[in-house]
Amino acid sequence: MKVEAIESTRSPQGKVRVRFDDGSSLLALPSAMAELGLYQGMELPDGAMESIKDTCAKASARERAVRIIAASTVSKRELEHRLLQKGEREEDAKQAVQWLEELKLLDDAQAAEQIVRSGAAKGYGAARIKQMLYEKRIPKEYWDAALELLPPQDGAIDSYLQRRFRGKKPDRAECKRAADALARRGHNWSDIRSALERYAPDEEFDQ
Repeated sequence: MKVEAIESTRSPQGKVRVRFDDGSSLLALPSAMAELGLYQGMELPDGAMESIKDTCAKASARERAVRIIAASTVSKRELEHRLLQKGEREEDAKQAVQWLEELKLLDDAQAAEQIVRSGAAKGYGAARIKQMLYEKRIPKEYWDAALELLPPQDGAIDSYLQRRFRGKKPDRAECKRAADALARRGHNWSDIRSALERYAPDEEFDQ
């Protein structure tokens, strides 16, 4: 079998289409082309196609993994899961995760810390941030250390209530709505009640 043509495509990843003289073709990333050393007119030995496809598949998983981690904070488990969802082979997904980990570009402890900081910046409480850690498939062994970065919650709660009440004294119904909203943001009831008592000292608040 021989490489008949190498054609450029409009792929944003710079993929090229490699055509063979038996009528078959495949898309390949530049990294796979470099690894394979393919060129137009190259004679390929029998059975070479499986090796070529395997190299292209591994390069695809690595390239997709890089794009994923560049766009968002992910854990090793989440990255592997997302690669599988995109159709990458399990072995290639695992290899891509390991490759990034060896390059020090994927670290679950650092990911946990980034998630906590992101949640805190949005004014979320511990319960909501724990949900974020769970959704990102961060192993629980990293949760406690990361959550130590979470500042005291009274500041986030007060900031929310100031924006909501706009300097007005809230009535009981408005306090109830604010408390429900804060609970959905992951704050615990004792912190919510303490804050509400500062804004509406004449009201009594029960969970």
